[in-house]
Amino acid sequence: MERNTRYFSSPARQGARVTDPGQIPVIPLPNPGEGGPVYPGDMDTGVTDPGQIPVVPLPNPGEGGPVYPGDMDTGVTDPGQIPVIPLPNPGEGGPVYPGSGGGSSTFPYLPGAGSSDNTGSWGCSGSICGGVTILPGIIGTVWPSASKTRFLNAAYGYQAFRVFVGNTRAANLLNYASVTGYGRVAAGYQTVTVTGTDGYIYIQKTMPFQVNGITTIAIINTASGLDLLQITDSCCPPTNGYSSFRVGNLAINTGPLDVIMSDGRVVYGDLRYKEVGAFKRIMPGTYQFFYADTELVPMPASADIETLDSAWLGVYPPHETFGSLYLNVVSNAIYTVYLLQSGTGRNQIQNMILMDR
Repeated sequence: MERNTRYFSSPARQGARVTDPGQIPVIPLPNPGEGGPVYPGDMDTGVTDPGQIPVVPLPNPGEGGPVYPGDMDTGVTDPGQIPVIPLPNPGEGGPVYPGSGGGSSTFPYLPGAGSSDNTGSWGCSGSICGGVTILPGIIGTVWPSASKTRFLNAAYGYQAFRVFVGNTRAANLLNYASVTGYGRVAAGYQTVTVTGTDGYIYIQKTMPFQVNGITTIAIINTASGLDLLQITDSCCPPTNGYSSFRVGNLAINTGPLDVIMSDGRVVYGDLRYKEVGAFKRIMPGTYQFFYADTELVPMPASADIETLDSAWLGVYPPHETFGSLYLNVVSNAIYTVYLLQSGTGRNQIQNMILMDR
């Protein structure tokens, strides 16, 4: 088959004006991420279709997008065709909105965010942020066509964070070992952004939120920085005076650990980092739990946690332990105990107790 090939000599050499913009030689566009020529206005090329004007490539998903900066007098009537500087990759920092105070505000400015003081429906769950704290919450309320979530700072060694869901600020000053109240999130995929108080972006991640779902999103340590761990808080409502209980390991400086009682019962076995145990039904009363590395067999997953005989209180199990928990359980409550790092040494941990109703 004969190939239809056309050759053109230089327009200047031909002495003729080229009216087909497809024949105008241009500088090749760069590879993605290397930038490119930007249309400065009327270049007298004869090209009337702005779609033929090479622009800076848009960033990859999650790295930001075009923001309309206003009338740039480019002749382009579609603001979606105006190239802008992409937002940085997660961890590389980002633009800071100075606000009306002449630079006093350090809230990161997110496109379309409106007011930089948009705190949504979140709030601090208690007057103490940090340490071993029991923080009450409300589980039963359902918001139609929405999801409920709260944020927990389990990232050891960092300063306080600000947290955004989309363009809504969920936490203004989230210290280590503290948690927000539950806030309403539109169901679907939403982008969660964690910044420092100076606007530095540590992590930006798109996460799913189910209709009528209820979750805790923990900011956690990893070998390379920070990550977000989404934990479901859905639980059968406690009945007949019982409560619900579980333990989650968010301390990166531990190995697999057992949660045991001084009478030898193993409530959870080999609980690894980022693993949260299933809820167990627990009778009201006073309990003492220990964290250890043993070869003991855990109790059946369906077995209830029964009250501990008072004779065992204060008695340590015959195993090497590296932490303990003393807990007075009340009726009709939901307890989640998160193990957090308390130092740089191996198995240096602390308890964070969340109680919801």
